Amino acid sequence: MSDKNKPLMNTTRRQALGLLALGASGVVLSGLPGFSRAMAQGKDAKGQLTVGFSQEPTVFNPHMPHIEVDEGIHFSIFDPLFYVDEKGAFVAALAAEVPTVENGGISADGLNWKVKLRDGVKWHDGKPFTAEDVKFTLELLVDPNFRSWRKTGHEFVRDLTVVSPTEITWRMEKPFAPYPSILASTFITPKHLLGAEADRNTAAYNNAPVGTGAFKWKERVAGDYILLDANKDYFGDGPHIERLIYKYVPDLNVMYTQFKTGDIDVVGLQWITPDHYDEAKDLAGKVVNVVPGSTIESLSFNMERPQFKDPAVREALYAAIDKQSIIEALYYGLPTPTESYVPQQSFYYNPDLPKHEYSIEKAKKLLDDAGWAPGADGVRAKDGVKLAFTCSTTAGNHIREQVQQYMQQSFKDIGVEMTISNLPPAVMWGDYWMLSKFDSVIVGLDFLTGPDPDTSDFFRSTSSGAKGGSGQNTWQFVNKDVDDLLAKGGSLFVPEERKTVYLKIQEIMRKELPLLPLFQYATVRGHKQGVENVTPNVNTRIDTWNVSTWRVA
Repeated sequence: MSDKNKPLMNTTRRQALGLLALGASGVVLSGLPGFSRAMAQGKDAKGQLTVGFSQEPTVFNPHMPHIEVDEGIHFSIFDPLFYVDEKGAFVAALAAEVPTVENGGISADGLNWKVKLRDGVKWHDGKPFTAEDVKFTLELLVDPNFRSWRKTGHEFVRDLTVVSPTEITWRMEKPFAPYPSILASTFITPKHLLGAEADRNTAAYNNAPVGTGAFKWKERVAGDYILLDANKDYFGDGPHIERLIYKYVPDLNVMYTQFKTGDIDVVGLQWITPDHYDEAKDLAGKVVNVVPGSTIESLSFNMERPQFKDPAVREALYAAIDKQSIIEALYYGLPTPTESYVPQQSFYYNPDLPKHEYSIEKAKKLLDDAGWAPGADGVRAKDGVKLAFTCSTTAGNHIREQVQQYMQQSFKDIGVEMTISNLPPAVMWGDYWMLSKFDSVIVGLDFLTGPDPDTSDFFRSTSSGAKGGSGQNTWQFVNKDVDDLLAKGGSLFVPEERKTVYLKIQEIMRKELPLLPLFQYATVRGHKQGVENVTPNVNTRIDTWNVSTWRVA
């Protein structure tokens, strides 16, 4: 990735305090480019675009546990107070301006917040958006009766006060440096609709969402597509598309074929597989590029399974994976091998972690020394626990399925039995993943919140949904040192000081190996020639972060 596209993370102490280290980005824009009532506001919306997703969006309330593909819909229907653009800058959306110390939005100690909101914004049903909706949303996320996808950061908010329809204040129980980046991925939901539901977990709203975003919910045909219509009362520049279709195509080969034939205009998650790149880059009428991504591919373990509790097992399995051959043979050398969950373009990336060594002999010795002895069937066991497990991923992702076959053979060579058990995306990434019902999983994850290095939502011991927590610690990983370091990192506001903390967390994760890091994505993105503003953004989890600005030339 070029310097031009890196998150801007080298902030001085004064800048960090002045901006409350907004995700350590240090860049703030006062409003969305062209955001004014003079703009077209969707009146020039015409035609339709079809976006292909290999996973099916199924969670439409943005505050319930969900994965990346669901955010493709969230970005279309909802808005946050502000968001992070492709350069790492914070840009105002529902907020009239990004709060800072300089503009009086944040006190110098980071404890008191005052957010001014954009006037005249309407929900899709015509009701006015106000500060009451912001208050409702922030309270909903920490409601003990609501199945919230993220409480991190929001749990420190106190004394939410609606000063006027366009101004809200609160104080933080303690300063928390990642909070601006968390707010940038927190979509605001309507109090008058969702707040009126008796049970927000099973609310009718969850299947027919109403937002302030550039597109309005029209219909969904489960297992096929989601249709959105242009919101012609949108407060920003756009939308420029009359109809937006999200098409579910679980087989990546079929999705590529539909891109070639023109049935799909934009190839979204999981994009074009590397084995099609040589042909795709020369397709007439298509724009195809290789884009570095922030997603890290891993073999992830459920740490509550007895066979994975022994660190020697996790280390041996890592040694038995021929990462480089997998990258070269199946991914055509495009991704970059990694030892960390942090993207290598990040200011917080640790380049000094131990390098992976592929060695079947080392793997065998680790298991021998740890007392895992082969049985009559050749599968190792110890203390009555057989070294056998299932490995799951998205059915229809043919490259991941080939990766599983590589691993299955390598693991067999060291006396480990891995059974492949893949599931449709809606099942795979639902409760099976979020509530840790798996043994092991091949998964690609974006661990950071925008450019901010905090991973409390993933690695804090209280963030496991399977254990009653709120978060995405699906590994059920518990480490007191990591918990303490995450708390310390969240209390620091100068990037140079925070960096030391997050370098150490990466060291611990590399040693403990609840996930075996394989590579950082380099994705092959494609769209029809003439579709404008489809812009990669390493700071978000999905391509449609700026879908309101997409247009057909």
